[in-house]
Amino acid sequence: MDDTGSNEGSATHGAYLTLRDMILTGALPASQKLKIEQLRAILDTGASPVREALSLLTSDMLVERIDQRGFRAAPANKANFEEILALRCTLEDLALRQSIAGATPSWEEKLVVVHHRMKKASDKDLAVFEEAHKIFHMALLANSGSPMLERFCSQLYDLNIRYRYLAARSSAYQQRDVSAEHDEILDATIQGDADRASAALLQHYQLTGEYLARALDT
Repeated sequence: MDDTGSNEGSATHGAYLTLRDMILTGALPASQKLKIEQLRAILDTGASPVREALSLLTSDMLVERIDQRGFRAAPANKANFEEILALRCTLEDLALRQSIAGATPSWEEKLVVVHHRMKKASDKDLAVFEEAHKIFHMALLANSGSPMLERFCSQLYDLNIRYRYLAARSSAYQQRDVSAEHDEILDATIQGDADRASAALLQHYQLTGEYLARALDT
């Protein structure tokens, strides 16, 4: 049996995950040209998996084609962030309300569990917390009954992460009680109060937006 195709697929997937993480965290800065040979050396893989991974990342809107063959990390600017924020607020408001309207005991129990895991992860490595943080936010929307809506929300979450890393560098951002914000979102959701839950979720996002808007103005 020929495992060549399987090995190439695994290499592409590995390159995709690594490059995605490097773009989201800023290890590959916004707008930086992504040269195949340089990335091959970083990833210790072939040119084909790197090229295929970059093509996949263009679909995620984390990478842009700049000419017939070249790539660059997607730009980051205030206008782009504001568009992402507006879309997140609109779509997640809809998804959260739909989730609450169809609330089930199993969904509520899962929310409590993933919220607890996120709180425990807050004292661990940032990458561990980031994974738990996304799981919590996506769990809030996972009862919406709209897979396409949830997929869009997940993609917007990822696009926003780069900006949240920027905001997190601010000393003012560090003074936020993010844990309390999450507690309020969870409590309102479990109580079935869609208006309070949505207000808490959108304020959570808008506070980050305010910090970042100031950072991008400097």
